[in-house]
Amino acid sequence: MKIGFIITARLKSSRLKLKLLKLLNGYSVIERVIQRAKQVEECSDIVLCTSRSNQDLPLMRVANQNNIYYYNGSSEDVLQRMLDAAELFQMDYVIGITADNPIFSIYHANIISDMIRLDSSLDFVYTTGMPIGVNIYGIKTKALKTVCAIKEEVDTEIWGYLINRPEIFNVQEIKIDDEYQCENYRMTLDEINDYKFFSQLYNMFPKDGVIELLDAYECLQQKPEIAAINSMVVQKDLDEDVKSRISKFYEDNKDMILNLKKKIYSE
Repeated sequence: MKIGFIITARLKSSRLKLKLLKLLNGYSVIERVIQRAKQVEECSDIVLCTSRSNQDLPLMRVANQNNIYYYNGSSEDVLQRMLDAAELFQMDYVIGITADNPIFSIYHANIISDMIRLDSSLDFVYTTGMPIGVNIYGIKTKALKTVCAIKEEVDTEIWGYLINRPEIFNVQEIKIDDEYQCENYRMTLDEINDYKFFSQLYNMFPKDGVIELLDAYECLQQKPEIAAINSMVVQKDLDEDVKSRISKFYEDNKDMILNLKKKIYSE
């Protein structure tokens, strides 16, 4: 079984231009994500999954400089881009994160890797209960292929509703230990206040270290003024009508999707 790590990344953000290239205590945001990905055990390859757009060329250079692979795919369809990268690198499973999350949980990424190796029937494994930007997931490549074959959505930047479908897939939510349960902080990068938050947090730690999540929690408890910087930023989500449309599609086409899944999984 081959498990890879995919970092989805683009430089198209309008609210915080070139945010992934901004520095956090000496290293860019995308480099901080790569540093964490390298701490995930037993992943065969790390792939920075970006688009074919010229504006994303700097991300390819960062991948080369940090000795990881990159893949250029669809500009809007994140799921198709992930699938194409996973198939190109012959991954059976993907552990993944968006590059907006430079302090995702390495500990839980390793738990997911272990779970997948012990139970290959799992299609989608994910964590909840931690701050936005910390949770992590694992997906079977064939589950990705199934979703990409049937989905009607083209813009899949927010894609969880398409694959977290227990009526179709073997989905497992990881129960988080009490010490990791903390949803009071916002730890994802979208707006200028998010960047100010991460910048101050990273400045509290040695430049060349990889921050342990629990150490970050402790720091924010001791320095609540840092956590307050981006506490009012509202997280993007799908419109309710889009969520309803997706749910209705799965409900109306359940038998077709299950039959297609069976065919793809038998290949």
